[in-house]
Amino acid sequence: MKATAVIVLVVLVLLVVVALVKTVKVIPQASAAIVERFGRYTRTLHAGLNILVPFIDRIRQMIDLREQVVPFPPQPVITEDNLVVQIDTVIYFQVTDPRAATYEIANYIQAIEQLTITTLRNIIGGMDLEQTLTSREEINAGLRGVLDEATGRWGIRVNRVELKAIEPPPSIQDSMEKQMRAERDKRAAILTAEGHQRSQVLTAEGDKEAAVLRAEGERQAAVIRAEGEARAIETVFEAIHAGEVDNKLLAYQYLQMLPRIAEGSSNKLWILPSEVTRALEGIGDAVGNLSPNGSGPAHRVPRLPLEEEPAWPGSATPSAGPPSPIGPISGPPAPVRKQPAGNGAPSAPRPPAEPPTVPAPPIDPPRRGGAPAGDVEPPHIERGHRPPR
Repeated sequence: MKATAVIVLVVLVLLVVVALVKTVKVIPQASAAIVERFGRYTRTLHAGLNILVPFIDRIRQMIDLREQVVPFPPQPVITEDNLVVQIDTVIYFQVTDPRAATYEIANYIQAIEQLTITTLRNIIGGMDLEQTLTSREEINAGLRGVLDEATGRWGIRVNRVELKAIEPPPSIQDSMEKQMRAERDKRAAILTAEGHQRSQVLTAEGDKEAAVLRAEGERQAAVIRAEGEARAIETVFEAIHAGEVDNKLLAYQYLQMLPRIAEGSSNKLWILPSEVTRALEGIGDAVGNLSPNGSGPAHRVPRLPLEEEPAWPGSATPSAGPPSPIGPISGPPAPVRKQPAGNGAPSAPRPPAEPPTVPAPPIDPPRRGGAPAGDVEPPHIERGHRPPR
């Protein structure tokens, strides 16, 4: 009897413990529990300590009241221009009515997924590929409106719908990459051209400023150089007038400048002024008076007498001798010899040899119209004579 009483007591204790466990229920925060009594909905338990009737009430389902994020796998969607794109979506929703979410829909997550796919196909079917790629906000707003309206009676609120990725076909992706590459090359070419243009503008401005500064420097240098040359000329002029320089010094300086004038390969025409020639004659006389060996003055060689100047054709003054051509001088020039210095008296100069005469060419009679038949040669001038002015 005692053993039976002990067993009964143990069974009663176990029943009390099980009843207490079944009676007291703790619900966590942001959760709700659906309670059924004999298979019928009785009430909803919220966060905290709750009491149940043991062996009569039971909790059917625990509902999470927090916002849930459900990603869906990529779905093929056909656009308006008959292109198949893969769209990956994400849904953010929250259970607002645990009783409706339990008894109005069997699996609300699967229902939301299928509703999202069908709504997405309806929206994308009215857009082409370009609009699909650039109108994500419109697609999100359309999906959220349709899903929120459909899931409201399920006790679910759709907070947000996002498109994770929109992948066009591989051929379209290649074309888009080529287009983007061409656009980048175009922008790079435009930027390069603008940079080159800006560089040329800056270079031109720099060259302009440099040219202006260079011209200003050259102008100042020319002014300073001209002032220096003017002062040098004034100084030389004053020195010449103060020293009473004669023509011989001027002729000597002219002879010093002749090598500089003769520099270069071009043909030059030297014109000697009459003053310089007279000064050169004076220098020649001065040099001729010097003795070759330096022992004493040398005897001056008298100049040859000049013959009378020939007359031009038609002149009243008769020619004293036969004419000679202007070109090359006819006959060899008369040699002039100097008497060497010594004790003897200087000998008289030898008279010049008579140059051979060249007869004047005949003059053709004038042609009809008064024009001469040929060119008339100028009058012949003997060596040492000058034509009349």
